[in-house]
Amino acid sequence: MSNGFTSLCDEFFIEMLINTELDLPTERDTVLAFCERIEKQFPSLNSFHRRENGDFVLEEDRQADKYRWVSIEADRLCAGCANPDDLEDAFGLQRLVLDLAPYMMGLSHLDVESLDVTFTMDFDFQGNHNEVISDALLRNTAFHRLLDMPGTLALGLSPATIISLSEDCRTQARIAIESRTNASEIRQGCFKSEEPISLYMTIRQYPPAEDKFDLKACFLRQCEWAETLMVERIIPDFVKPLASAIAQRR
Repeated sequence: MSNGFTSLCDEFFIEMLINTELDLPTERDTVLAFCERIEKQFPSLNSFHRRENGDFVLEEDRQADKYRWVSIEADRLCAGCANPDDLEDAFGLQRLVLDLAPYMMGLSHLDVESLDVTFTMDFDFQGNHNEVISDALLRNTAFHRLLDMPGTLALGLSPATIISLSEDCRTQARIAIESRTNASEIRQGCFKSEEPISLYMTIRQYPPAEDKFDLKACFLRQCEWAETLMVERIIPDFVKPLASAIAQRR
């Protein structure tokens, strides 16, 4: 599967997150055996470290444009990929984590609180993020009309919505745009932050009411949902207007 999403933004990420009810194991032998098994199939994933908060991370060289990572957090197992040429670059690692987690990390379907597939697009812009988001996505809305009042300025504009993709509401999509502009920058009229405008699109699956939570089957469906929403809704209705609004200010 080729990836046309990377060309539409400055940075593109795909991340899978298994959110658990119980804490994941932290024993030395368990964690290292799990990471060594991943490294065996993906040899470039050979940088291992422990964060100050206790999370374990196995990753490729983050100085490269494209890199992958796996992290073991207290109640979350993550696998991600930055700027993949091919979506299989991300999905292959994520499928391996799903295969290994039950046997090497003791993950039970009973322990899974939810499964997320998140596509993130970053847009570099050193200016007022709130103005870009307002012009691109909120024109002719009640929110935009608030800003027509004399003397008003948007200090925080990070719209988000959650929709259900299934009748039982257990498959959901969350779309969010995050501004990094703060009040201090607006007061001074000086926008020096190098943080991007970020667009997040997450497909979340909660355990089914009656059936066993089949993580791999759900993951495949979520990937299909994510690609479909990106092509049919996110790119035309969110990404292109954002990119156009940014281009007009450069």
